[in-house]
Amino acid sequence: MSKTAVIRCVLSLILIGYLAWALVWAGRMSASEVCAGIDVHVLHSPTSRDFVTPAEVKALLSEWKLDSTDIPLHTIDTQRIEESLEGIDNIEHANVERLADRRLRLTVTPMQPVARIFDQRGMSYYINRQGKRLTANARFRLDVPIVTGTFDSVRTPVSLLPLINRIARDSAWNAIVSHVAVEPGSRDVLLVPMIRGHVINLGDPDDIDDKLKRVMLMYHKVMPVKGWNYYDTISVKWRGQVVATRRQKTIPEPLIRFDQADDEIYEEDVNSMLTATGSDTASIAGSMKNR
Repeated sequence: MSKTAVIRCVLSLILIGYLAWALVWAGRMSASEVCAGIDVHVLHSPTSRDFVTPAEVKALLSEWKLDSTDIPLHTIDTQRIEESLEGIDNIEHANVERLADRRLRLTVTPMQPVARIFDQRGMSYYINRQGKRLTANARFRLDVPIVTGTFDSVRTPVSLLPLINRIARDSAWNAIVSHVAVEPGSRDVLLVPMIRGHVINLGDPDDIDDKLKRVMLMYHKVMPVKGWNYYDTISVKWRGQVVATRRQKTIPEPLIRFDQADDEIYEEDVNSMLTATGSDTASIAGSMKNR
């Protein structure tokens, strides 16, 4: 073996020995390091203000004996801290990081409700996008969509979130709809408009775009002629149809006279309008708000 090869072997052994010593030393140092404290940051948003404060988070950690101050860093179970906090109603997400200065950074995302539910048992609560509940009380009063009615394992509040999100994204429909209701028995989903006098029966919360388009055609072409109080229900639960139920009680004579066809014939006329294109949704929403 050449002299150069021997030198390389010796240097390699020295380097391996140094690395082994460094790892042992680092492990001992890490085991002796204690937590210097916890920094709590709460990420607020317009829909989560005051749901939780840093002081409340610290109080919870202390109550659960998870405050982790003056104990070895390597014994702190960060996953347990995160899971414990996420089990609280008004906390949506928690994340724990170890910092270089031996402190823990705890970042908490408060509950961000997307709807308020009033169910058949008289209970009221908020839900977020994942369906997590937050009991409603005087401290939490938010301007979010309202959902009322009878719920079961099939028609749950969470199953209505795609519909609620669709309405929220559309400025016209957001201005039109007062709240969403689930009808007892049939479990049909109803939209209750801001203007009183009729409801919109969607049936199942599926094919929302097509159903809302049919309703808007009805609003654009029929209601201005018949009157906004002429029908008590506009149903689009059946594919490709609009079925309007005339109000049973007596209504004032309209200012504009028109041919009084029977309901069945008129429903056919309504359905034929579905082939028309173009409707000014913004103007319809504006006219309804101004009534």
